[in-house]
Amino acid sequence: MTRQPHLIEQDMLDAQAFEQLCMTLTIPVDYPQAERIEAGIPLYSAETARRCISSPRQRRALLDEWHHCLAEGPGVLAITGMLDTAIVDRATETFLKLIEQERDIGNRGDHFATPGSNDRLWNAFQKHGEMDPEGFIDYYANPVLALVAEAWLGPGYQVTSQVNVVRPGGRAQQPHRDYHLGFQSEAQVLRYPLGMQVASQHLTLQGAVAHDDMPLESGPTQLLPWSQRYALGYLAYRDTAFQQVFERHHVQLPLNKGDGLFFNPALFHAAGDNDSDNLRRMANLLQISSAFSRAMESVDHDRLIRTCYPSLRQRFQRDGWNAEMQACADALAEVYPFPANLDRTPPQGGMAPDSQRQLLATALEEDWQEARLHDALARLAQDRQA
Repeated sequence: MTRQPHLIEQDMLDAQAFEQLCMTLTIPVDYPQAERIEAGIPLYSAETARRCISSPRQRRALLDEWHHCLAEGPGVLAITGMLDTAIVDRATETFLKLIEQERDIGNRGDHFATPGSNDRLWNAFQKHGEMDPEGFIDYYANPVLALVAEAWLGPGYQVTSQVNVVRPGGRAQQPHRDYHLGFQSEAQVLRYPLGMQVASQHLTLQGAVAHDDMPLESGPTQLLPWSQRYALGYLAYRDTAFQQVFERHHVQLPLNKGDGLFFNPALFHAAGDNDSDNLRRMANLLQISSAFSRAMESVDHDRLIRTCYPSLRQRFQRDGWNAEMQACADALAEVYPFPANLDRTPPQGGMAPDSQRQLLATALEEDWQEARLHDALARLAQDRQA
């Protein structure tokens, strides 16, 4: 039996096999909890997801269905009505203020598009929380968002986000795969064993929350269902033959404000052309990272917790550990305890020291004053230093 190589080469790419794979049909019976299938993409109702959360059996079934969809299925799903439009509008106001404040900085950079062609807000997650803690908490106190993150990554993920605004006349991105290996050069990709390339897609969930209604003429994301299943795709997406397959078979899904779109980072995709005369297309691009990964951006969680704690404490006193509070705390604080200096923080009652998330939970449950939390956060940060 011939051994298959683990280090791949350019001559192993097969655009014909890729095209056959991308012509796979999405069968509704495989996605029984979806409202419908549109353009080969399962669409789920946020209300249905919320009902499932209250039943451990139904919750687990939905987690399994979503993971199957993202891994072995079309690789993409949508959740209609995931965020209340009033919450989205408040966040939009904050994002636009931040974009205006940063306009003089210049050279904001972009991914897979010409710098300056769009309005970009990097590290929108942290900036959002610092400018408007109440609106930030409303936005991320969302158990449906937490559920889809857990479906792909399991517990212990980290949220980052980047806002993208495409104005009328904005041009499409190049088709691509995303973080981690999607941001590497071909030469770098060739150095990674194929098994690691396939595994890397399980470290990140890509998402987008629509901050405007997105009809087709506004250029919603171009998606190529099933393309994440092509193992060599991180090497292939720059290849002309594969880009032609993308052009022939990609689909676009119109979204309404507050809808969420989530996909495997190995899915071939690209922001579309905004061919409208007057439609802005704003999306909050969520990049949710596994506990076993590292996020694109370095979020100052310590500062963010200090800013949000008064509002969070007030809500906890009112509501306790409901699903919304759990979701917000999971997004707000570092849930992964490493790296740590184990000389200073030896494991106590387990294999790892307490995480920042555990410290925040203790503060809320014991109703700490702000000064006590600030001191504890400072000690925790110091104890992480070598």
